[in-house]
Amino acid sequence: MNNITKKSLELVNKLFSNEDKEQAIILLTNECGNNLPYCEEYIPEELDRIRFAAIKISQGNIGQLESAIIMAKSDWRDLLMSADFAKDVNLHNIWADETVSL
Repeated sequence: MNNITKKSLELVNKLFSNEDKEQAIILLTNECGNNLPYCEEYIPEELDRIRFAAIKISQGNIGQLESAIIMAKSDWRDLLMSADFAKDVNLHNIWADETVSL
Protein backbone atom coordinates (compact mmCIF):
# COMPACT_ATOMS: atom_id res chain seq x y z
CA MET A 1 0.00 0.00 0.00
CA ASN A 2 1.24 3.49 -0.84
CA ASN A 3 1.53 6.12 1.81
CA ILE A 4 -0.30 9.38 1.42
CA THR A 5 1.10 12.74 2.44
CA LYS A 6 -0.26 15.03 5.11
CA LYS A 7 -1.13 17.64 2.48
CA SER A 8 -3.15 15.08 0.48
CA LEU A 9 -5.06 14.19 3.65
CA GLU A 10 -5.69 17.87 4.35
CA LEU A 11 -7.14 18.31 0.85
CA VAL A 12 -9.39 15.27 1.25
CA ASN A 13 -10.57 16.54 4.62
CA LYS A 14 -11.26 19.98 3.15
CA LEU A 15 -13.06 18.93 -0.04
CA PHE A 16 -14.85 15.65 0.64
CA SER A 17 -17.88 15.03 2.84
CA ASN A 18 -17.39 13.08 6.04
CA GLU A 19 -19.12 10.11 4.40
CA ASP A 20 -16.70 10.11 1.43
CA LYS A 21 -13.36 10.91 3.08
CA GLU A 22 -12.39 7.32 3.87
CA GLN A 23 -13.25 6.12 0.35
CA ALA A 24 -11.31 9.01 -1.19
CA ILE A 25 -8.22 8.14 0.86
CA ILE A 26 -8.52 4.47 -0.11
CA LEU A 27 -8.81 5.37 -3.81
CA LEU A 28 -5.87 7.76 -3.71
CA THR A 29 -3.73 5.34 -1.75
CA ASN A 30 -4.51 2.14 -3.64
CA GLU A 31 -5.43 3.30 -7.14
CA CYS A 32 -3.47 6.53 -7.62
CA GLY A 33 0.06 5.71 -6.56
CA ASN A 34 2.93 3.47 -7.58
CA ASN A 35 0.56 1.53 -9.84
CA LEU A 36 0.45 4.48 -12.28
CA PRO A 37 2.56 4.32 -15.44
CA TYR A 38 6.20 5.30 -14.79
CA CYS A 39 5.51 5.96 -11.09
CA GLU A 40 6.63 2.62 -9.71
CA GLU A 41 9.52 4.14 -7.75
CA TYR A 42 7.89 7.44 -6.75
CA ILE A 43 7.76 8.41 -3.09
CA PRO A 44 4.50 9.89 -1.73
CA GLU A 45 5.69 13.49 -2.20
CA GLU A 46 6.40 12.79 -5.87
CA LEU A 47 2.88 11.39 -6.28
CA ASP A 48 1.30 14.53 -4.80
CA ARG A 49 1.21 16.36 -8.13
CA ILE A 50 -0.89 13.59 -9.66
CA ARG A 51 -3.01 13.04 -6.55
CA PHE A 52 -3.67 16.77 -6.13
CA ALA A 53 -4.76 16.90 -9.77
CA ALA A 54 -7.22 14.06 -9.18
CA ILE A 55 -8.51 15.76 -6.03
CA LYS A 56 -8.87 19.11 -7.82
CA ILE A 57 -10.72 17.59 -10.77
CA SER A 58 -13.01 15.66 -8.41
CA GLN A 59 -14.29 18.79 -6.66
CA GLY A 60 -14.99 16.58 -3.65
CA ASN A 61 -17.11 14.07 -5.58
CA ILE A 62 -16.18 10.37 -5.32
CA GLY A 63 -17.46 9.54 -8.81
CA GLN A 64 -15.39 12.33 -10.32
CA LEU A 65 -12.38 11.21 -8.28
CA GLU A 66 -12.77 7.72 -9.74
CA SER A 67 -12.94 9.19 -13.25
CA ALA A 68 -9.84 11.30 -12.61
CA ILE A 69 -7.96 8.24 -11.39
CA ILE A 70 -9.00 6.30 -14.50
CA MET A 71 -7.53 9.14 -16.56
CA ALA A 72 -4.33 9.00 -14.50
CA LYS A 73 -4.03 5.27 -15.11
CA SER A 74 -4.27 5.84 -18.85
CA ASP A 75 -1.91 8.84 -18.98
CA TRP A 76 -1.50 10.97 -15.89
CA ARG A 77 -0.11 13.82 -18.01
CA ASP A 78 -3.66 14.31 -19.34
CA LEU A 79 -4.85 14.64 -15.75
CA LEU A 80 -2.18 17.26 -15.05
CA MET A 81 -3.34 19.19 -18.13
CA SER A 82 -6.99 18.99 -17.04
CA ALA A 83 -6.10 20.32 -13.59
CA ASP A 84 -3.91 23.12 -15.04
CA PHE A 85 -0.85 21.67 -13.30
CA ALA A 86 1.18 20.89 -16.43
CA LYS A 87 2.92 24.22 -17.07
CA ASP A 88 4.79 24.47 -13.77
CA VAL A 89 5.89 21.74 -11.38
CA ASN A 90 4.90 23.90 -8.39
CA LEU A 91 1.34 24.82 -9.37
CA HIS A 92 -0.11 21.85 -7.50
CA ASN A 93 1.48 23.03 -4.25
CA ILE A 94 0.22 26.58 -4.75
CA TRP A 95 -3.31 25.28 -5.39
CA ALA A 96 -3.14 22.94 -2.39
CA ASP A 97 -1.95 25.67 -0.02
CA GLU A 98 -4.68 28.05 -1.23
CA THR A 99 -7.36 25.37 -1.00
CA VAL A 100 -6.42 24.20 2.48
CA SER A 101 -6.33 27.79 3.79
CA LEU A 102 -9.85 28.65 2.55
